Amino acid sequence: MAKLAFLGLGVMGYPMAGHLQAAGHEVCVFNRTAAKADKWVSEHGGRSAPKPREAAQGAEFVMACVGNDDDLRSVCLGDDGAFAGMAEGAIFVDHTTVSAKVTRELYSAAQARGVGFVDAPVSGGQAGAENGQLSIMCGGDEGIYAAAEPVMTVYAKLCRRIGESGAGQMTKMANQIAIAGLVQGLSEALHFAEEAGLDGRAVVEVISQGAAGSWQMSNRYETMLDDKWNHGFAVDWMRKDLGICLDTADEVGASLPVTALVDQFYKDVQKMGGGRWDTSSLLARLRKLG
Repeated sequence: MAKLAFLGLGVMGYPMAGHLQAAGHEVCVFNRTAAKADKWVSEHGGRSAPKPREAAQGAEFVMACVGNDDDLRSVCLGDDGAFAGMAEGAIFVDHTTVSAKVTRELYSAAQARGVGFVDAPVSGGQAGAENGQLSIMCGGDEGIYAAAEPVMTVYAKLCRRIGESGAGQMTKMANQIAIAGLVQGLSEALHFAEEAGLDGRAVVEVISQGAAGSWQMSNRYETMLDDKWNHGFAVDWMRKDLGICLDTADEVGASLPVTALVDQFYKDVQKMGGGRWDTSSLLARLRKLG
């Protein structure tokens, strides 16, 4: 068993850190809101630290799952950052969805300190984190990834290295691009069924068994039909991710017309007051328009 630190106890990080402690690892957690770190310790054991550097001291692996590029920089860099507390040979694993640019920046900073760095964004949502069934897409040096993989498998159903540093984040972008189009298509199908006077549940029961079937359809159609939008990844966070996708697409020369359109649809949802609704709320926008 290893000595670990986990930085960031949001809806994903909180259960992920819990799985590590339950697996027998010695876990020290850090969270900007100290009360949440204290709550985690009261539920799972382990200990907490007031600064990322202190949490990282003596840790073989430091895992992070925070909000965005700036949040990640703040927990990694500076006198109080995790890198300052990590010993040579320790490994930093970033589960945050961030830009490939900040990933490559932090990879270089880690290398300069003799610290390994793996970009390892996750997919599977809150339920996947709670059930230890996340898909983890990774970038980084082969040997560093191989050392970190057994730790990550504690909360993963699939963990795979895609390529060099940044490849994990690029793969997560592809994931979000695919989801955006799928959710819009599902929303339009359900909206069409409603407007045509069909039984939405009966429609899904039939079409989900054919080529139209998807995870989104199987797991979200009922709450969508019931006008419930608190069952997944928030619109605010999806817009953050899609912004990263669109910026990166410009850099690499990719065309993402559907993604750009759906991003604007999510902007409409935000204007409706749905920034904290889950991504399936694209149907709410169509209902309002209809």
